[in-house]
Amino acid sequence: MMRRTLENRNAQTKQLQTAVSNVEKHFGELCQIFAAYVRKTARLRDKADLLVNEINTYAATETPHLKLGLMNFADEFARLQDYRQAEVERLEAKVVEPLKAYGTIVKMKRDDLKATFTARNREAKQLTQLERTRQRNPSDRHIIVSFEFRSLKKNLRYGVQKQ
Repeated sequence: MMRRTLENRNAQTKQLQTAVSNVEKHFGELCQIFAAYVRKTARLRDKADLLVNEINTYAATETPHLKLGLMNFADEFARLQDYRQAEVERLEAKVVEPLKAYGTIVKMKRDDLKATFTARNREAKQLTQLERTRQRNPSDRHIIVSFEFRSLKKNLRYGVQKQ
């Protein structure tokens, strides 16, 4: 019964470790790709702003009708770039920053898993020692109970330090 519980815990811990590693790998990749996308979109916006300035410069040298058409086009194109700027800001705030935060969360979860592994190994070692004590002196309940009491005190002490 105790063996099966330990195996279940081991399986759960391994599954959590796999999940954390998976998130770490894929969310890091997603964060890098989205950040690159945002940078390229911002560069495109900058190039479009240069294009608007050049159109306005060219419009200043043309006839009144062509000048009006070019300036209207440049204004509309500039408005499109305002939307692109809003897209860049939204992507940065709503996508890239939350994905960056997952790096810290994953590190904390990895530390939690490490503490779980340590506690599980300590518990398995104590159970092995208890079994050995029971096998050596099966009739001496006093030794077995005192061993269990010491183990319990150690676990409680460790739990208080950990929190």
